[in-house]
Formats: sequence, C-alpha cells, structure tokens
Amino acid sequence: MSRRDSTSKGNASGRGEGNSRKGSNARGNAPFRKEGQYTKAVRPKKAETSSLKKEGIRLNKYIANSGICSRREADTYIATGLVTVNGKVVNEMGYQVQPNEEVKFDGRRINPEPTTYILLNKPKSVATTTSESKGLTVMDLISNATSAKVKPVGRLGRNATGLLLFTNDDELMNKLHKKGLPRLFHIELDKNLKGEHLQKIKEGIKLDGKEIQVDEISYVENAPKKEVGLKIKNLGNSIIRDLFEHLGYQVVKVDCVTLAHLTKKDLPRGRWRMLTNEEINLFSML
Repeated sequence: MSRRDSTSKGNASGRGEGNSRKGSNARGNAPFRKEGQYTKAVRPKKAETSSLKKEGIRLNKYIANSGICSRREADTYIATGLVTVNGKVVNEMGYQVQPNEEVKFDGRRINPEPTTYILLNKPKSVATTTSESKGLTVMDLISNATSAKVKPVGRLGRNATGLLLFTNDDELMNKLHKKGLPRLFHIELDKNLKGEHLQKIKEGIKLDGKEIQVDEISYVENAPKKEVGLKIKNLGNSIIRDLFEHLGYQVVKVDCVTLAHLTKKDLPRGRWRMLTNEEINLFSML
C-alpha cells in the first residue's frame, strides 16, 4: 500500500457532484471549522424533510412517487389487488400510508423517495450513528445533503476517519451486509508490527471463536513498520482494534482510504458528495 493512498487529493472548495452552490451546500455542507472542532448542526424536523407526515400520504401518490407509474395508473393497480401494505392487500384508493409502513407493488417493496447515495470523508470525534443523543454524528454532517432517509453502510469508530457510504437503497444495503463491502484502511500502531504477526493476520486469526479473514495486509511503503494497510470486508466498528489488541498492539489511528471502487479523490475531510451513476452501477459487480 502506498502512503499516497492515505491522503485526499481534492480541491479546497470540496464541491463534489451533488453539492450545489445554494446556501451552505457550496462548501460540501459540512458544519466544520478545524478537525476536532466541529459544532453540531440543527437537524430539520422530520415533518420538514419528508412527504410522509403524520397524516400520511395517499397510496396512489406513494406509488407514483416511487417512479413506477402515474397516479391514475396506480389506482388501477390498487383496484386489481397488486398493492399490499404491511402484507395485506389494500383496495382503498384514499388509503393514507403512514411512516414505517411497508408497501409492496407486485411483491416488490417500493419507496417513494428517490434512491440516494452519499459519500462522506468522516473526520475524527464524530459518531457513526443515527441516534440524536450521541453528540455530533455523521448524520449532522450530511444533514443538508438530502431529505431522503439514508443510513450509513457499516461503521467507523468515533476517532476513526475516512470514507463512509450512506444510502436508502435497501436492496444494496442488504447485499453489502450479506456479502461485505471491501474497505482499505491505513492503520498506525503504537509500535512496529512484527513480520510473524503480519503473517498470522494474513492466514486468519480466531477472535471469540470466529475466524477473521482479511483480503490483504502489508506494510505501508516508505513508512515505519507500525503503519500498515489492511483490506477487509467486515463492516463492524471494532474489528480492527480487536484484531491488533489480540496480538499485543494498540491502534493509534484508523483511516478508511477506499470503499470498494470509491476513493477520497476531490473529497477533503468533513465533506460529502453524491455518487455518480457510473459509481452506483459498479456496485452490481460486487
């Protein structure tokens, strides 16, 4: 792994695709000053960010918003019993769909929000959670990116940095949690990693009775041997620290350099951008 991989190249403006010039979006929508000095953003109320308000949304509009057909065509499909809500056929044209209800069209779950994919270069001291009681979170950093109900794919520790993917694409989320998402990390330890331990990690190590397999591990080129590159598909938050602590090392820094085919190019720390159609399509190859 080249040391160059662990740095982000981007321009100072941090404008990626999807970061418009309107309002605060011109800076990639990250509420930051310096790393470690972020202030928590005020999240818009749910009623302001979603068409699924307390009174719900008419079923035909819900279907039309998902991009399947027009409202008039949706009425026909509803009447013929092709639509279910929470597993039950609904023929009522004016049925109001409530938040968290599961709507299926011809057996396939649908979503009235457009599928959204966001890539964030996470800074330190920010929690990877959707909870609002954990201080500053990654959801605060992308709060102005979209009104869609996106969630992070996998986790990074509060003091870890690097790439984090968000989406509301349930099919992709399920696929990645089942098959794993290849992530390349630049890791710094408290002391040089012994060659024998590097080999042990390559061969697989058992933690709590479960064998941990990595795709690749190597010393970082032109750097002390306490810096290593590790590629792994596990989406967990603590697996890296557990792995090295098992061998007697303390992890000083963790930085996610790549996510599958996604890199930090033109994405400074603390900024986000929307994925391109080409990047989205490449996930089908995983």
